[in-house]
Amino acid sequence: MTDTSTPESSVSASSEAEASTVTAEETKTSETVASDGDLFRQSEIAADYVEGLLDILDYDGDIDELVSAGRPMVEVVGGRLQPLVGQRGATLEALQELTRLAIFRATGSPSRLLLDIGGYRASRRKELAAVARNAVEKVKEHGDPVRLEPMSAFERKCVHDVVNAISGVQSESEGVEPSRRIVVRVAD
Repeated sequence: MTDTSTPESSVSASSEAEASTVTAEETKTSETVASDGDLFRQSEIAADYVEGLLDILDYDGDIDELVSAGRPMVEVVGGRLQPLVGQRGATLEALQELTRLAIFRATGSPSRLLLDIGGYRASRRKELAAVARNAVEKVKEHGDPVRLEPMSAFERKCVHDVVNAISGVQSESEGVEPSRRIVVRVAD
């Protein structure tokens, strides 16, 4: 006798493949929806953590929690907040890392939280745009690469964004933290 039936393994394999395709699509959709909720939850956790720090340090500030560009954000606004920013934003960077750790502890997931205090990041972004444009002008005028001072990851991203928007030049980071810097040069 000859068996003319389809082997079970090939039927179940194709059914499993179809099921995994549907499941992957459904999961992707639910992850997108959940991820927006997760991001807002991260900003809430961060806001609570920062509020606790402000209370301990006896600082007054209004805290706004939001999600912007697919990233949780917390902004603290008020007077007398400069000590929380520190020299060149060093204290702000440290507080941001502590806040990210608080989120990780609460959720078990790493966070890309961006913390801003007293509008420091917005004003620093403007300063860095001017630095980037100045470096681009020097590169276009002389043709030699321009190495900028070491910067934090936030600062380097701001400079890269400005340089990448200008044709004829490119930027890249070199070095190792905390001495990582940007080099602006003529585009290849």
